[in-house]
Parts: sequence; C-alpha cells; structure tokens
Amino acid sequence: MTLPPIRRAVAADGPACARIVAGWLAEKDWMPGDAPDEAALAEILSRGLPAREAWVIGDPVAGYLSFEPETATIHGLYVGARGRGYGKALIDRVKAGRDFVQLWTHGPNTEAHRFYAREGFVPVETRPEGRGDGVPEIRMAWHRTSGTPQDTGSGEEQSDHE
Repeated sequence: MTLPPIRRAVAADGPACARIVAGWLAEKDWMPGDAPDEAALAEILSRGLPAREAWVIGDPVAGYLSFEPETATIHGLYVGARGRGYGKALIDRVKAGRDFVQLWTHGPNTEAHRFYAREGFVPVETRPEGRGDGVPEIRMAWHRTSGTPQDTGSGEEQSDHE
C-alpha cells in the first residue's frame, strides 16, 4: 500500500486540519461540549501549525501531527480515516532520528491507547483531572533503545490525540 506524501504543515493547512479535529470531537461523547467550533479551530491551527514542527499527510490533508522538539512532545495527532496507516506514518516521521517521544492521551480514548501501544509507547503517568476539563489523561512515552522504557520527560506538556 502506497501512502500519500507527508510534508511540513503550513498556515493554509489550518482549515483542513480543523475539519479533521471537529470530526473527531463530534465522535467522542466523553469530550466536554465546550470545545471550539470548526472556524475557531481553523484560526487556532492556522497560527499554531507553523509555530511547531507539524506534519500533514495527503493532498488534500488526511491527517496531521504537531510536535514540540524541545520537550519531545506530540501535541496533536489526528487522522480523518483510521486504519490506513496515516497515523503510523506521521508517528514514524517524528520518531526518525530521535530516541524519546512523549504525548498525553485522554483516558477514555482506548482506541488511541491501543494504537500508541502498537507503536511502542507505554503509560508513564496519569493526570486524573485532565487539563481542567475533567477528562483524565495518560502520558505515554516511547524510547528507541530501552528494553524497559524509563520516563525521561517532565510530563508537564499537553497533547491531543488520534
């Protein structure tokens, strides 16, 4: 299976990424109902994507990943169609040349937990109160060389989830 191309995200990708996030939010009945609407998400993402190491897959955009190299933290990974290898391809792009990557995932998002576990991430910390929204979160970490992953991150960064 040939995957679509991956490239660095630009501000103009914000609306396409916002549609993907809005679709994900609509599917998750456990998410609080006060999330930004698609237009607000587009504005946020149009400003935020260029500020981080962000990648998109596909043309049109079928998924994106936002990464902060300084803390080795994935802040967002969303794909519009699961099961096509897009999330794995984006994760692999970020893992390339690194020995450690971390992220936060919502506690109720068990589908994402299984995906991250397949990609070698292990739970290292929980935040029962979430980010103030009441949705518990789990920090997961990936280590390239460690047989038994050890936590090397601060755990203070936030992430969104596939």
